[in-house]
Amino acid sequence: MSGERHILILGGTTEARRLAALLDADPGLRVTSSLAGRVAEPRLPAGQVRIGGFGGPEGLARWLREQHVDALIDATHPFADTISSNAAKAAAEVHVPLLAVRRPGWVAGPGDDWRTVDSLDAAARALPPLGERVFLTTGRMGLGAFAHLEGMWFLARSVDAPLPPVPPRMEVLLARGPFTVEGERELLRRHRIDVLVTKDSGAAATAAKLVAAREAGIPVVVVRRPPLPEGVRSAGSVAEAAEWARETAARLPDAP
Repeated sequence: MSGERHILILGGTTEARRLAALLDADPGLRVTSSLAGRVAEPRLPAGQVRIGGFGGPEGLARWLREQHVDALIDATHPFADTISSNAAKAAAEVHVPLLAVRRPGWVAGPGDDWRTVDSLDAAARALPPLGERVFLTTGRMGLGAFAHLEGMWFLARSVDAPLPPVPPRMEVLLARGPFTVEGERELLRRHRIDVLVTKDSGAAATAAKLVAAREAGIPVVVVRRPPLPEGVRSAGSVAEAAEWARETAARLPDAP
């Protein structure tokens, strides 16, 4: 293999930052991480960084061509289904190898009281019988799904402030994980939370709330993650993704 191989990582997650650090240390690879720009002060990864959207699958395909990208890794949040769909379409159009990195989802254990649903709208429909004081940990986007629940009180935690529409009775807690079980216990107690709503992000950094909810006997409404686009290969760990990137780069023919 002659010259550097260009790897584009669609990032914004802990896995994406760890992967960028691993691959950027490889002298045969040039790594660019793309961040959506939705977080005001993102944690920047190693290597080159670009911030902002591409303009749909067509814009991403054009960028892959112009920047001579050799392999594309979708290491976005498990619920960033629009970005994942765009990545699959763009990679297929320009014939660039694509891998999705998806951390394992959470699994309910003894003592957990989980109600699994397919969307935020379904989560809102499930809430009224479960409690009146809700801890929302679904991020700042999509809180409009709960805006009609005027008789309920919400504590919404996110890295940046939510955008309207939002529930009329809501307190916002700006915080970034990782969170501790002790801290989550105190939060549930202090705000008298009686139901938790979360997405199945699968991150260990935010799993403490599930332990605290189990201990407190609080029901949890869990939103399932969307499936990957059909035909997209996935890796369940950073190490597996790094191995795929190196092997893919080694198999590519030399540029003429």
